[in-house]
Amino acid sequence: MAKTWLSVVLVNALLVFVSNGIRAELLGEANCEDLGFTGLALCSDCDSLAEYVKDQELETDCRKCCTPEAEDAISKVMYAGALLEICMRKLGFYPDVQTFIDNRLKQFREVVDVQYRYGSPPKLILKDEKGNHKETIRIDNWKTDQIEQFLVEKVKRSSTTS
Repeated sequence: MAKTWLSVVLVNALLVFVSNGIRAELLGEANCEDLGFTGLALCSDCDSLAEYVKDQELETDCRKCCTPEAEDAISKVMYAGALLEICMRKLGFYPDVQTFIDNRLKQFREVVDVQYRYGSPPKLILKDEKGNHKETIRIDNWKTDQIEQFLVEKVKRSSTTS
């Protein structure tokens, strides 16, 4: 039983590694981030995007940057902390991000920091236990509730955090 479980985990990890390599070859990670896509976008998200936006070029870019679903590996990815980075001068253009910082950040005080960086669009930089940068996700168009929900689902919090 243990060998079977370990095999499944290894196969899923390999699929994620290979799919990330394929995605990087298709468009390049930096280009995807410039377009507002990250490795956290699942290919099924591109279906939803296409349904609502009706822009073929945007859908094509999304598919070049998305990660195919490997249900166990992707859905269970957790991070030890996050850094919300944004330009202080641009903060007024993102009222939902500002509302999150002003009203909801205190709920995540142990695991989320804010860094004001000149010219930076709003993004979450997700970190592992050692504080190493693992993923970056742009949150330009996220609502306050979406930011909070993402952090609840993807960032580990101690049991004493309320």
